[in-house]
Amino acid sequence: MLLIEMTDSMDKPIARPRWWRSPRSLIAGGAGLGLAALVVTVSVMAFGARSAVRAPVSQLTIDTVRTDVFHDFVALRAKVVPRDIVYLDALEGGQVEQAFAHAGDLVAAGQPLLRFRNTSLELEVLDREGRLVESITQLQTYEKQLEDTRLANEKAVARIRYDIVRLQRSADRRDALLSKGYVSRDQHEAVHDELAYNRGLLPLQLTANREQETLRRRQVPQIQAELASLRESLTITRSKLHSLLVRAPVAGRLTDMDLKVGEIRDRGQRLGQITPETGFKLQADIDQYYLERVQLGQKGQVEIGPRSIPFRVVRVDPQVKNSTFQIEMAFDQAPPVGLLPGQALEGRLRLGGDRTGPVLAAGPFLERSGGDWVMVLDDGGRRAERRRVRLGRRNAEQVEVLSGLAAGERVLTSDYTGFEKIDQVILTK
Repeated sequence: MLLIEMTDSMDKPIARPRWWRSPRSLIAGGAGLGLAALVVTVSVMAFGARSAVRAPVSQLTIDTVRTDVFHDFVALRAKVVPRDIVYLDALEGGQVEQAFAHAGDLVAAGQPLLRFRNTSLELEVLDREGRLVESITQLQTYEKQLEDTRLANEKAVARIRYDIVRLQRSADRRDALLSKGYVSRDQHEAVHDELAYNRGLLPLQLTANREQETLRRRQVPQIQAELASLRESLTITRSKLHSLLVRAPVAGRLTDMDLKVGEIRDRGQRLGQITPETGFKLQADIDQYYLERVQLGQKGQVEIGPRSIPFRVVRVDPQVKNSTFQIEMAFDQAPPVGLLPGQALEGRLRLGGDRTGPVLAAGPFLERSGGDWVMVLDDGGRRAERRRVRLGRRNAEQVEVLSGLAAGERVLTSDYTGFEKIDQVILTK
């Protein structure tokens, strides 16, 4: 049904311009508003056209702006999770040979949990171990050769010096005997020639020894470092076989491990997890609207039975997923005994201080309007006009009114889907 409302200012008919289209074509785009029995009304005014919809008042939610205390908080649904979780992954996979513990068991640190059998790994370890041992032996042999060379060089210098002393004494005696004719000149010269040879040989041997020592001093640390690396590699290689026996890294409760004998698991696969007895923390997903207002150290409380337990924010994950981000909270006091992982708790997170002023009930209208405009009822309660407003902070129950609305005015707070281009809503019975 199309209604043309003539105002008092229209005292003469208005000619249809060339761009005029039928009312049927004007409202064709409004068929998807989603409200039952809606009738679009085009009010032809002196300055243009305004669109309106008719809506049953029974399908709308109306709230009155009132002066009240705005409580700056965000309601949340927190989940109880263990404070610490230690994951068990297969360092070296294989076939499950024995299972010593199962999910739900309390285990001690170092306690065997299961044993793998991996023949290929055992052969690989033996092969690599043999090659490492061979390399270590070669380096140790070369290191011994350097030491033997050093000792031989020192012995050579000592021998030359000994020969010089011995020949010098012999030459002195023969010098005295030569003058008396007791030794021949050939014997005298032979001793002096050998003495001169050793004296010339000594500096050459000392120079060679210094060069050899310099080389040895440079190579020995390198050999030692290489030997240490090979020994470490040998230890790691042997530890691969030790990894076939999976032990509990910490004490706690074993969860999420359900392995059967004969089952095969690859390297890096998750085997289970251990929850140490270190208490619990809380996790909650919060609407991305509050991302810039949630900070570390903010406080709140959750309801656990008849008690309100305070908490503080200890981690904020800024990554948004499905229009929410995640926070973690720590209890400020000991929680009651009996909390279970995965248990859901209702709570509130305080974002700022309370303030007295105009407030409006929170509702689905915020999703479409973004807090920039609302539909305000007239005094008679028959029409709701679009009005620009400025809304501030919000919580699950209230919205802070900064400007555009006064206490006592009534506002539609139901869903505004289809109202984006509508100027007024006509309320019907």
